[in-house]
Amino acid sequence: MVRIQRGKLLAFCLCVMATVFLLITLQVVVELGKFEGKKFKSSHLKDGHAQTEAEPLHLHPFINREGLALNREKALAADGFPIMLWWSPLTGETGRLGQCGADACFFTINRTYLHHHRTKAFLFYGTDFSIDSLPLPRKAHHDWALFHEESPKNNYKLFHQPVITLFNYTATFSRHSHLPLTTQYLEGTEVLTSLRYLVPLRSKNHLRKSLAPLVYVQSDCDPPSDRDSYVRELMTYIEVDSYGECLRNKPLPPQLSNPASMDADGFYRILAQYKFILAFENAVCNDYITEKLWRPLKLGVVPVYYGSPSIADWLPSNRSAILVSEFSHPRELASYIRALDQDDRRYQAYIEWKLKGEISNQRLLTALRERKWGVQDVKQDNYIDAFECMVCTKVWDNIRLREKGLPPKRWQADVTHLSCPEPTVFAFSPLVPRRRSLREMWIPSFQQSKKEARALRMLSSPDVALQAKLCVKKFAHLTQFF
Repeated sequence: MVRIQRGKLLAFCLCVMATVFLLITLQVVVELGKFEGKKFKSSHLKDGHAQTEAEPLHLHPFINREGLALNREKALAADGFPIMLWWSPLTGETGRLGQCGADACFFTINRTYLHHHRTKAFLFYGTDFSIDSLPLPRKAHHDWALFHEESPKNNYKLFHQPVITLFNYTATFSRHSHLPLTTQYLEGTEVLTSLRYLVPLRSKNHLRKSLAPLVYVQSDCDPPSDRDSYVRELMTYIEVDSYGECLRNKPLPPQLSNPASMDADGFYRILAQYKFILAFENAVCNDYITEKLWRPLKLGVVPVYYGSPSIADWLPSNRSAILVSEFSHPRELASYIRALDQDDRRYQAYIEWKLKGEISNQRLLTALRERKWGVQDVKQDNYIDAFECMVCTKVWDNIRLREKGLPPKRWQADVTHLSCPEPTVFAFSPLVPRRRSLREMWIPSFQQSKKEARALRMLSSPDVALQAKLCVKKFAHLTQFF
C-alpha cells in the first residue's frame, strides 16, 4: 500500500513539475521578449532617430474597475443575449447591445464577464495581444476573434502558425481573412478616377526644373522592409526629393511639417506636382497595402511601389505602378525612371487609366463593391462594427444549430490569414555593427516572436489545462493520506 502511495506521489510531483516548467518557460520567453523590446527602444533613442510619424493610440489593456461598473439597464441588457467580451479595450464600451441584422449581441470590455455563462466570444485587437494577459485556461465553448489591421511590426507573434490558428475568426489585411481589410485605406473607386489633384504633364515637365523626378516622404525610419536602405542607394543614381525625417533633403512648409498634415489638401498639392512617388511599405507581407500606394494613385502620380508581393492583384490597371521587385538593383530602377521622365508617351501610359476613368481590375472592383464596411463614410458601418457583427452572427448561427440538435460549425484561422516572411536587409546595404539602429532589431524580434508563439500555444492547449486540473485533483486526493 505504501509503495502505491509513493507511486502516486511521484506521479503527482512529475505532474506539478511539468506544469511549473511550462509556466516558467512561458515567463522566460515573455521576459526575453520584454528585454528585446527595451533594447529595441534604447537603440532607437541612442541613434537620435526621433519617432515623428504619428502612431496609432492604443488603450491600456488594464481598465480601472470603477470605470467598468455597469448600471442596472446594461446588466439587464446582457441577459438573454450572447456576450462578446473585448479582451482588448479597443472600443472603450462598458456595455452595449448591438444589433446585427436579425441578431443582437451584448458587447463589453468588462472583464468581470469572463466566467459569465452567456460569454461566447473573446475579441482581441492584434497590437494589444499579449501572451502574459490572456483569458486562460481557454474553455471549449469560447471563441476567439482577432482584429488586426495594422503593421505586422506591431506584433510579430500573430504571424506564426501556433498563434494565428488559436483564433476562430479574423479581420486582417489578408484577402483570406474571414473579414478582409485589404482595401482599408481606399475610400472607393471615385477617388481613384478623380482628376481633382491631377497636374497636367506639360506642367510637370516645367516643374522638373526645380523638382526631382521622384519624391519620398517618410518619418518612420528603418522599418522591417529596410526601405530607407533602398532609397539611400537609389539616391546615388537619381535625384530624389525627400521631405520626411528619413533621408530628408527638402523642407516642407512650416504649416505642413506636422505628420498629422499628411492628408491635408496643401500636402496633396505638393506631391501632385511630381511625376513619381516612392511608395514603400514598412513591411513586406501579402495584401498589406496602405495609403502609400493609394495616395499617389489618387493624385495622378505614378507610384514606384515596394511592399506586398501580391500588389499586382490590387492595382487599378496592369500599367498603373512601377514595381521595385521587377528590378534587380536600384541602379536599374533609376535608369528606367529616367527613360520615362524623358519620354512623355511612355510616361503617359501609366496614367492613361486615370485620364479615361477606367479601372480594369475586376478583383479590386469586386472587393470594393462587396465589402461590408466603409472608409470615411457615415452612411456605412466602419470595419470595427462589421467585425463585431461578423462574430455575433456566427455565434448565433451555432446557437441555432445546437437548438436543432446539430453540431456547431467550427471556424478556424490558418496561416494565410496573416502572412509575412522574416524581415531581411538588402544585399547592397548590409548591417553595419558600428551603427546601431532599429534596422538591426527586426530580425531578432521576429525570431523571438517564434519562441513566444510556441510557448503560448503550449500554455493555451486544452490538454495542458486539463493536465493542470488533474494535478490539482490528484493533490487533493493524496493529501487525504498524509
